[in-house]
Amino acid sequence: MKKAYYIVVGIIILLFFTKDINLNNTDYKNIKFSNNPLDYKVLVNKNNRLLQSFIPDDLVLINKNYSNENKYLRKEAAESFEKLSQTAKNLGYRIVVVSAFRDYDYQKNLFNHYVSEKGLDYALSCSAKPGHSEHQTGLAIDVEGSNMDYDNFDKSNEFEWMRENAHKFGFIMRYPKNREHITRFKYEPWHYRYVGVEIATLIKNEGITFEEYYVKYKGLY
Repeated sequence: MKKAYYIVVGIIILLFFTKDINLNNTDYKNIKFSNNPLDYKVLVNKNNRLLQSFIPDDLVLINKNYSNENKYLRKEAAESFEKLSQTAKNLGYRIVVVSAFRDYDYQKNLFNHYVSEKGLDYALSCSAKPGHSEHQTGLAIDVEGSNMDYDNFDKSNEFEWMRENAHKFGFIMRYPKNREHITRFKYEPWHYRYVGVEIATLIKNEGITFEEYYVKYKGLY
């Protein structure tokens, strides 16, 4: 009887972990093209992609006071980030954009660079294949703080403020810690995505990822 109990428990545990394994096996499989890439809620990940030719028609240059170079975002996202950055600046923080819109060819070159430098497995863990990058939407940003090191943004003075306040300006941390099995990307404390204040607030309050938002509210997957 005891042996049968452990067998049943073992099967349950196996099924639980198989769910995550199956998620892993779906990377870049059964790919869907977005039918509304200009929607601020557009989902772009390893299973949902944009056309190679897609470039938003409302890209604007981010004010240079809020970026380290010439960076472009869609107009609404750019205006919202500038408000965020200025609000942070008024409180003594420094939050600037170091990467924003990237077109398909830029992402292709970036991904291939990671492959050539560190191998395919590394590239797949930290970079999206071309067409699968949120940066192509014109709604994603990488930011740095006063330590001027975006890779270590979570060690900057600005990190906690950004994590607690970004949703007020329509941004979410897209790849949070310990959610890699859901987002399919490694933790990126510097990567934020504009989805609008309403959805960003919902995601923040519920402590969910963008993928989980789609499952819960859009019936995806």
